[in-house]
Amino acid sequence: MQGLDLDYMLGLVPVLLSYIPLTLGMATASMVLALILGSLLAVERVVRVPVLDLFVMLYISFFRGTPLLVQLFLFYYGLPQVLAFLTQINGVTAAIMGLTLHFSAYMAESIRAAIVGVDRSQWEAAQSIGMTQAQMMRRIVLPQAARVAAPTLVNYFIDIIKSTSLAFTLGVTEMMGATQKEAAGSFLYFEAFLVVAILYWIIVEVLSQLQKILENRLNKAFAR
Repeated sequence: MQGLDLDYMLGLVPVLLSYIPLTLGMATASMVLALILGSLLAVERVVRVPVLDLFVMLYISFFRGTPLLVQLFLFYYGLPQVLAFLTQINGVTAAIMGLTLHFSAYMAESIRAAIVGVDRSQWEAAQSIGMTQAQMMRRIVLPQAARVAAPTLVNYFIDIIKSTSLAFTLGVTEMMGATQKEAAGSFLYFEAFLVVAILYWIIVEVLSQLQKILENRLNKAFAR
């Protein structure tokens, strides 16, 4: 049994580290867009606008019920055959849009549950002082729901970071894509994929610790 090539692994680390900004950039952009879209979908699921609610339910069902990789392929390789303007987008943009659509469906359900979980007395109190539904959502309900949903949303961000590894299937050279190329050139597949696995692991652990800090601060603020 051949031992690990530690020199190769150590030399690969700085190469892969140079791709972390792209990986985190795609994940951050996808998270922000998914959070905005997911929040809008969640509010609609609570207020239930006729007809629109049916489309939102179908949207959530589709993106929760089909694999992310299939969605990425459908969006990048399939839709351009139907919508010509989509042929202009690159792999990074397609990956961000795919991640946004996929995770917004999951976030919508989490945020909706957090909104519904706000005590009904809060809703009634807001209505009793003459707040409109929009004011009630913005000033009373959503701030409280955000505290409940925050830990789950951080988990989704972690999942998005890991899911950016699928972007290499669209021709994007991010961490996973760079690893694939390095491994193909050296034939040291185990060492290459072990290094990238450890890097992803470190990133996730850092975010997990930040999540714990966020939860503790939110809990302390709520306790006051």
